[in-house]
Amino acid sequence: MIATTPDRAALGAFLRERRGRVTPGDVGLPVSGRRRTPGLRREEVAQLAGVGVTWYTWLEQGRAKNVSDQVLEAVARVLRLDDAEHRHLMVLAGREPAVVPGAATPVRPEHLAVLERLLPYPAALQTDSYDLVASNRAYRFLFDDLDTRPVADRNCAWLMFTHPRWRESLVDAEDVLRDIAGRLRGKEPEYRDDPRWRELLTRLRSASPDFVRLWDSYDVAGDRTQLRRYDSPRAGRLDVHFQSLWLDRARGDRIIVMTPADDGTRQRLERLDSLVGAAPAVTSRDDAATGGAAAR
Repeated sequence: MIATTPDRAALGAFLRERRGRVTPGDVGLPVSGRRRTPGLRREEVAQLAGVGVTWYTWLEQGRAKNVSDQVLEAVARVLRLDDAEHRHLMVLAGREPAVVPGAATPVRPEHLAVLERLLPYPAALQTDSYDLVASNRAYRFLFDDLDTRPVADRNCAWLMFTHPRWRESLVDAEDVLRDIAGRLRGKEPEYRDDPRWRELLTRLRSASPDFVRLWDSYDVAGDRTQLRRYDSPRAGRLDVHFQSLWLDRARGDRIIVMTPADDGTRQRLERLDSLVGAAPAVTSRDDAATGGAAAR
């Protein structure tokens, strides 16, 4: 990890977009007359943050240098940034570390053992950029057969945005896709020098108008346990708690696991595992590279 270089242009764009989402009423200002500007005016943000209007204008224009932590915190407070947005602000301002591009995440035997022990609950080893590098059979067959996909396409963001069967499995598709785009948007400044991220974002922008729409909305999301609802072709309706078990939080490597939110989902996941029980308990992208299958 190394310190990020401030991206003043992106910082300004983020502040302008967030300013447009905060109304005078949100910050206790009176509303009078017609406002041509959505959200707060620059002078209102400057006043509430205790900085000069000219300085704040320069900040939004990407012209301000050596911005203090005190100013950043004050602006974050006025714009009502949540934890993920606050971190995004600090990364753009060069206050948070960037990730040094490195080799692909290794698939270790102990990771595969955890995936196997989580059966019959779907679980997979996922990287910072949503690459699926290993999965247990419940996850492998949840939407289709993941192992039939080219290794380059075994990416949760790519499949959810571009593959009909994966997308159709989402009961709340707009919410899930917005969350994925928001997580990528929030983390992208930390990976600006990583070719894996550049390639993924370029592919998504080329292939998915919905990704472009959600990316350009500049929503920023963080990691959290969520209730997800799926219609699995093999298992049926599933309500699951979707959560991350971190292997390396700094790099973003994690085991994602879906645990049942109700007894009906638990029973359907148990039936799914029985249905595909002849398949190996765990497979990985390394198996595809060697033409073999995990013997677990």
